[in-house]
Amino acid sequence: MARDELVQSAIDNWAPRFVANGIDSNDFQRVASSVERWDDWCQAWSECGAMHEQMGEQAQAQGHYESAAYHYFHASMAYHFGKFLFVHRPQELRAAHDHAVSAYKKGLPYYEYPGEHVAIPYEDGATMYGILRKPWHTPKPPVVILVPGLDSVKEEMHTYGDDFLRRGMAVLAIDGPGQGEMEFDHAMRFDYEVPIHYAIDYLESRPDVDARRVGLMGVSLGGYYAPRAAAFEPRLKAAIANCGGYNFIRRFGHLPGHTRAAFLYRIKAASEAEAMEKLSSFNLEGVMEKIRCPLLIIMGRRDRLVPPEDAERMAAEAPDVAELWMFEDGNHVCNNIIYKHRPQQADWMRERL
Repeated sequence: MARDELVQSAIDNWAPRFVANGIDSNDFQRVASSVERWDDWCQAWSECGAMHEQMGEQAQAQGHYESAAYHYFHASMAYHFGKFLFVHRPQELRAAHDHAVSAYKKGLPYYEYPGEHVAIPYEDGATMYGILRKPWHTPKPPVVILVPGLDSVKEEMHTYGDDFLRRGMAVLAIDGPGQGEMEFDHAMRFDYEVPIHYAIDYLESRPDVDARRVGLMGVSLGGYYAPRAAAFEPRLKAAIANCGGYNFIRRFGHLPGHTRAAFLYRIKAASEAEAMEKLSSFNLEGVMEKIRCPLLIIMGRRDRLVPPEDAERMAAEAPDVAELWMFEDGNHVCNNIIYKHRPQQADWMRERL
């Protein structure tokens, strides 16, 4: 039986991202090649996650905490990448999501940079969840808020966070509205400065970090959220936008079916027409010139989801503060060349915080 189109699309579009963000390349080859029907995708990856979770529990029981951390993280990523675009089966998505969150939490005390799962007060009495990790031997470090995209979550920001932590910065990875732990009850919102406002309020309540030195890094849709938040949240000292779109409805019809379905699901739209209407506010026109802090824009010329011209337009509209790193060989989020930008962006942020 031939592999169905959605499975092939996931493999073609996302292989570098899976490996860059924590999936073992051998697991990727084994699991992805075993799936022929998209309906079986989440189950296959959840089985991989369960295998790693079981190995993590065995290692933990034996006091092998480094091994436990390794397996719990790999378990979390396998569960996550099983459900990240599996929006046509919400119950299966929710079950895998809960496993991704719980497996990551099990590893939190044992990661190279341990952390805590934190509850951040949000509007109307709701709660936004985050993962706060701090560097060793740095009293009151600055903090970089890590913002995922349309189908990523705070747990997937782990390897990004390590780069900042090694350089003496704390990281707060968050699930904003429409993301991760907030995707079930809260639709995506264009004005992402609101969740960032609450995140910084929370950081100001913590005596163990320096909330006067807060940066922000966002990937994919988070690469739209980052400049948007930087324009309207004056407490941000620097921001990084990796492969974010400038105007989302202009490209909506060109996106893969997976991605369009994820937009509908996470913006809480009943149809593509309603999604387009809601997405019309996801537009940086008139926004970029309001940014006052340093902004680093990262883009790959081979991006198949976001036109590289969007990054060029962002930079042109914020000439006094923006710096553009355009990689001719980079794909979406430049996950195929992480060595060219991830360490370097962490250096860039350290110099500004």
